[in-house]
Amino acid sequence: MSTVLSTRGRVWFDALTGQTSGNEELASGPASVLCADTLLGDSHARFLCVVPDAAARFPRAREGEVGVEEAYTLATKVREVIDAHVSGPRRPIIAVVDVKSQAYGRREETVAIHLAAAVSADAYATARRLGHPVIALVVGQALSGGFLTHGYQANRILALDDPGVIIHAMHKEAAARVTRRTVDELDKLAEVIVPLSYNIRDFAKLGILHELLEVKNAEQPDAADVECVKLRLVAAVEDARQGARDLSSRWLSANAATTRSATIRTRDAMFAQWSAKE
Repeated sequence: MSTVLSTRGRVWFDALTGQTSGNEELASGPASVLCADTLLGDSHARFLCVVPDAAARFPRAREGEVGVEEAYTLATKVREVIDAHVSGPRRPIIAVVDVKSQAYGRREETVAIHLAAAVSADAYATARRLGHPVIALVVGQALSGGFLTHGYQANRILALDDPGVIIHAMHKEAAARVTRRTVDELDKLAEVIVPLSYNIRDFAKLGILHELLEVKNAEQPDAADVECVKLRLVAAVEDARQGARDLSSRWLSANAATTRSATIRTRDAMFAQWSAKE
């Protein structure tokens, strides 16, 4: 059975950057990583995206997963922006996200995919801490280590308000196996336990998202959809410039205070113990 590969990442990358599919692939490196520098509001921004590549050298990274090559390439392209802006206004970095996971495979484990993923996450985090507004725009799936590697370290995370958008720690079938439940049983639990839900509107209740964006067609956006998203990206960049460079906004939000109050209390207690003088 053939797998239908998601095109959302490429569609939105092309629409937001004005690229034509095919000419934005890097001259060197995997065809699965797209990179473009383009004007966003009054700032030049670097857009990055991981897309499926049926001809990828690593078979387990052919359906939009973030593999070893993808992770190192993302880190390289983020570090280029950091190195080019050691003073003055820091350029925004926009991660367009549609990743189904990290690449699972013996080859990936052999060549230490965990290090590659860490290098990419560190590059995004370093850019954020140095003052680059890092914005993640989730247009499709943002699952597991793929999202941790590409997008989760952003100052602000935006997501399309669409049933095809999913942000979660693992695929539903895997979560069912880990919890020793059926998928139907997991769906029932998700109605009362918000973190178990795969509905993007439920995820927004956790306080991690900066904003849900309404569009008419997430699969094939029209000019109005693209312009709306661009305006929200510009606003997110400005909000990030004015806010803290850490990720505190995720637990200081009103949604987090309601939905994750126990987590916040636990975090505060652990921080107090860690900081206490002996």
